[in-house]
This record gives sequence, C-alpha cells and structure tokens, in this order.
Amino acid sequence: MIAERLEASHFRNIVSCDISFVPGVNVLLGQNAQGKTNALECMYLFARGKSFRAGSDKELVQFGERGFSAQLTFTDQKRTQTLAIKMQDGVRRRTRNGAEVSKAGEMIGHFRAVMFCPDHLLLVKGGPEERRAFLNVAISQFDRLYVTHYARFLKILDNRNFLLKCAKKGQYFSEEELDTWTYQLAEVSAAIATTRMAYVKRLSPYTETLMTALSGGKEHLKIAYEGSVMGEGEEDIKAGYLAAFASHRDKEILAGCSLFGVHRDDLRLEIDGTDARNFASQGQQRSVVLTLKLAEGEVCKDICGEYPVYLFDDVLSELDEGRRAFILSGAEDKQFIVTSCEKDLFSNAHAIYVSDGHFLDTLS
Repeated sequence: MIAERLEASHFRNIVSCDISFVPGVNVLLGQNAQGKTNALECMYLFARGKSFRAGSDKELVQFGERGFSAQLTFTDQKRTQTLAIKMQDGVRRRTRNGAEVSKAGEMIGHFRAVMFCPDHLLLVKGGPEERRAFLNVAISQFDRLYVTHYARFLKILDNRNFLLKCAKKGQYFSEEELDTWTYQLAEVSAAIATTRMAYVKRLSPYTETLMTALSGGKEHLKIAYEGSVMGEGEEDIKAGYLAAFASHRDKEILAGCSLFGVHRDDLRLEIDGTDARNFASQGQQRSVVLTLKLAEGEVCKDICGEYPVYLFDDVLSELDEGRRAFILSGAEDKQFIVTSCEKDLFSNAHAIYVSDGHFLDTLS
C-alpha cells in the first residue's frame, strides 16, 4: 500500500497543503512545532477513524476557522482510492471514492497504516489500557467484524454497569435485565478475547525475530495475552465468563461495575524472562515498541497481502545508527513517512520541507 497524495486545509496549523509521496522513505523536514506531526495526524485519521492525540474534533480545526477538510489518495494492490473528510461547524462529512460514508467505522480498513509517536512508549510502562488500545487499533484495520464486536461490547458494558450501580445504591433494577446483559457481555467478550489471542499468536514469532535482530542478538522479547478469563476456544471462554459473573455477583454489585471482561485484559511483555512493564530501561522500551509496530506491519501483510504505510513521528532520529539502518533497510518494499529535524540522517529519502504549516514538496 502506497500513500500518494495528501491534501488538507485548516487542519491544526496547516493553512493548505498538497503533498506527494513516493515508495520507500519520505521525510517531513523542519524544526519543532512547524506542522510535521500535524500532517501525520491528518493521514492517520483515514486509518484509525480518529486522531491519535486530539480529544475532540474541535482541536483539529485551525484557530479562527469553522472547519477543516482533508483528502488522501492511495494505491493498494487492486486500485487507486481516495478518502476524504470535511468538518464544518461541528458536522463531519466522509466520502470514499466520492461516495458518501455515513459511519466512521466504514472508513476503517481501506487505508492501513502503522503509527509510532513518542507517546507510544507508554505501550511498555503505561497501564493495560495502552496495550489494549494497541491490539484494538491493529486488529480493526483488517477485521471489520472485530470493530462491530467492540462497539457492541462498549454498549453492553455501559448498560450492565448502569444496573450494577443501581444495585449498589439500593435502587430498583431488573434482575432479568441484568442477566440478559451478563450473558451478552460474556458472549461478546469471548469473541473479542478469542480474536485478540489469535492475533497475539500471529504477532509473537515476528516480535521474537525482530527484537533479536534490532538488539543485535542481545535481547529477546516474548509476548502473551493475559485475559481476565482464559480458555480454549470461544465457547470455553464464554462459559468461563458466565461462571465468573455468577460466582462474583455480590462483589460486582458492591463495586458497582463489571469486574470481568476484555476491558480488564492485558498484553504481557517479557525481555529475557523479565517483565518489561516493570524493569525495561528507556532504550529497551523504545526497542520493544518499535518491535511491536514492525511486527504489526508484518501481520498486516500476512493477512491483507501488502504492507501498510509506516508513519514514524520523531522516532528514528532518536535511534543509534545501527538500529536506524536496520529499520530503513526494509524500505525497499515498504513506504515510510517520517518526521525529522535532521536531513543528513535520511540522505536518500524524498524530502518535504515544513515551515509554519507550509509544505515545500520537492516533487511538485
């Protein structure tokens, strides 16, 4: 998959841009706070369906403007496509190849990208929600059913928790309704957990190989899925959830929330048998996250038949020469779009110069 062109106006500090990209390595060059990250954020909207750093759409609009527009043209193994988003006065309009798209979820899975920014270092040291988000985003780009399951899970969880809060406060609630939501939560949690476990199983060989290569054979990474309920297969996990809910009903009422479900799960990361979440150095954290992101791309290729686009925000500049060379050595059959302040680190790349929200594309 190759991103060919990004057009945007009034997105963050971007007044207007029309940027062309090439296969291989593309570098957005400029000093800090000029708009490099904003361009990557804009592109990633089309992969994830929302910003990786903004809390609301309002934050994406340039100061003093009423909205923004963005369009991405890309080529997959079948054809050239366009995705577009226009927001005006708080209303979003989405199109795919010129046709209206009513739901945000329908935009996901067409343009596939792997994103790595400094905040992703929290994948190692942060809470379980960071690692669950990594799995959710990675899987959703090639599995539409997973997106449906997860949206249903959030709705069911919210309804069940509402009833548990009522029970905690001594307010009236329907036992029958709670039982219905409990069964549905067990069912959908089992479906999501099974998909996540299968994904981690596919990811694991790549993380082991890539971490070993990235560290020059000095470090070895193992990953494992840690579920609040584990089992062999979806039906077994569902039965485990139902048993857990039944045996901990009083405890859940006392807590006023669901104590079991995929919102409680985690991804275990071990470097040479030691829990990376507690003991990894800063350098090891960076290597682990890079490994996970590169492995994510490999699994995506296995499933979809082509590599995603790699978006690296101010990451490769922080690596030593050997690790940077290892990552860039794979660019022949991939596309990297990276940000940097240092042109000399990417001498053979296509350079796009960025200053105060303006982009000088050397291909234009």
